[in-house]
Amino acid sequence: MANFVYAVGDRLTGEAVLVDPCYAVGELCDLLEADGMRLTGALATHYHPDHVGGDLFGHQLEGVAELLDRCPCKIHAQRPEATWIQRMTGAAASDLALHDSGDVLMVGEIPITLIHTPGHTPGSQCFLVQNRLLAGDTLFLQGCGRTDFPGGDPRQLYLSLTQKLMQVPDDAVLYPGHAYDPRPNALLGETRRSNPVFRPKTEAEWLAMFG
Repeated sequence: MANFVYAVGDRLTGEAVLVDPCYAVGELCDLLEADGMRLTGALATHYHPDHVGGDLFGHQLEGVAELLDRCPCKIHAQRPEATWIQRMTGAAASDLALHDSGDVLMVGEIPITLIHTPGHTPGSQCFLVQNRLLAGDTLFLQGCGRTDFPGGDPRQLYLSLTQKLMQVPDDAVLYPGHAYDPRPNALLGETRRSNPVFRPKTEAEWLAMFG
């Protein structure tokens, strides 16, 4: 699946969070500890098992459940995603910290702005931190997340790409949820110019191409 997992931390306080911890949870935690950081939470871009763990076509992936066993902490998600994450991972409602779009999570002294970007799933979210956009499956360097899985909505994804994310400046660096491009990241402005999902000029054109 070529997933990316990101860590965001404050060197001064030693606090850190993992974004979409999956596959090798123990190794991820070990990497943080070896780097002198302390895990204080996890951010879930959306409920799919390759991002939060669970059953993927009969294969059980490590994720949120294993993370909570090793390091009890809060899993930060958008409100519309809560039920989906609980069903996929077995997490309890008390394990989740639920947010609305625009909420700011502080990791030490580092602010992370949570942006609700529905479409790929009902509660998909992106994270803006120090002019870096961690976009999950909302937006890749080439393409965007599928909308034909349960909870997907092509019109909502169009609005997320053309309204919600348009508030993020061109000079922000885009970090996608998957390595679907030889580059691990790119300027958002460059992505807007080269990614075909931004070529349609109207909602109707976008839905005809990507809906």
